[in-house]
Amino acid sequence: MAEELTNSQETTSEEIVPAEETTDVPSDAGLEDTDSLTFSGGVVEKIVSLALRDVPNVVGVRGNWLNRVQDVLGASDTAKGVTVEVLPDSSLNVTVSVLIKYGSYAPQIFEDVKHTIVEKITGMTGLEVSGVSLRIEDVLTDEEYDRLKHRPEEPEQLDKEE
Repeated sequence: MAEELTNSQETTSEEIVPAEETTDVPSDAGLEDTDSLTFSGGVVEKIVSLALRDVPNVVGVRGNWLNRVQDVLGASDTAKGVTVEVLPDSSLNVTVSVLIKYGSYAPQIFEDVKHTIVEKITGMTGLEVSGVSLRIEDVLTDEEYDRLKHRPEEPEQLDKEE
């Protein structure tokens, strides 16, 4: 293989042509028109929702009224409680509504949620996260959490071993 490279180098012309004068060499610019990576609606939201399972003291997510109707009808939405907005610069703003354990320090939960979301979205999609907004919807005692785990029509609870 090294000989092939050496031979091809020896047979090349020594004439130097400025880049703007070359027209017969295909450009990478055309690749942007034909190659693309897109994510279907809900994919990034699902990544965030699944990532929240790894955040300490987050015991669930809470969606909007439509998610509650879907739950009653048996059509659970794994991305409930998560919204993603695509900004003009193609970065993302993520908003999450969660349930936390009673006695937890909310500012630390916020930092953990931000870190986890940015790490998972960037690591899996390559997209940049511009901002994360966290809304604490409720604080649950251990007893409340245990009761809700056994009632599937309530907000989605994340099973965690702690």
